[in-house]
Amino acid sequence: MARVRREFTAVYKKAGGRYLGWIEEIPGASTQGRTLKETKGNLKEALSLILAANKELHRKNALGKGIIREQVAVSV
Repeated sequence: MARVRREFTAVYKKAGGRYLGWIEEIPGASTQGRTLKETKGNLKEALSLILAANKELHRKNALGKGIIREQVAVSV
């Protein structure tokens, strides 16, 4: 299956001497860093890992006959 480019909303906040970052649409996709640049990189990595883990988890739980898998596009 082809890779699909997805866009999410990243939010950053300076807290003391660090930056916090999270993805609004994905609970648990959050990180922190010493600089905004570091936090952005950490957040992209965290999001990639969460999406890959969720996909693998659901694939393992959905094995068997009668499974239909397709891409769905929405605008919000």
